[in-house]
Amino acid sequence: MLTIAKIFGKSPFSLLQTHMHKVCHCMNVLVEVFDAFEKRDHAELERQVSQLSSYEHEADLTKNEIRKNMPRSIFLPIDRSQFLEILAMQDDIADKAEDVGNLLVLHPLQPIPEISDVLRQFFEKNVETFRDVREIVREIGELIESSFGGKEAEKVKSMIEQASFKEHESDIMKRSLLKVFFEKAESLSTPQFYMWTKLIEEIGAISHISENLAIRIRLILET
Repeated sequence: MLTIAKIFGKSPFSLLQTHMHKVCHCMNVLVEVFDAFEKRDHAELERQVSQLSSYEHEADLTKNEIRKNMPRSIFLPIDRSQFLEILAMQDDIADKAEDVGNLLVLHPLQPIPEISDVLRQFFEKNVETFRDVREIVREIGELIESSFGGKEAEKVKSMIEQASFKEHESDIMKRSLLKVFFEKAESLSTPQFYMWTKLIEEIGAISHISENLAIRIRLILET
């Protein structure tokens, strides 16, 4: 675990990247979780969800330690509240990844062949959106060097626009997915109907939170 000396002996922005690294672990395992779900490999699904929960806990611990040990008087080129808001949004992504994993082991889902392909595309689009935002966070060091301006800022703004567009694509996919799902929903039990709709909502929340994080960074650039 991080120590005070390790945390504040370097740029506070590197802490966002340290925490984002933990969030990436969660998202990478979520991909494995989804693969196991599609293969109907319940033993592997349980194993991967357990691993996902462990990584989410690590992300929580890192977030909490950063909050606990961050001096109020530390100099930052952005407000302390903005820094902590970005940190919280990153952690929300890890939480959402765990929520998706937990849903998949909470109650076995009845396969719906008609939505399997678009569900996979929808899931991948949400992961892509997150990965775009991960790259934006990785650019923060360069943004500081450029005083949040110049070519680096324009590059990050372009990356933010790309992430926002992918979130928009995810919304379109979600509507298409739900349309087909509702056409087939009559054959589902009430628990199955609830679990499927909840799963689709939770997956879609990943790109939504990711876009909000990107927009928050853009607001910092603009102010």
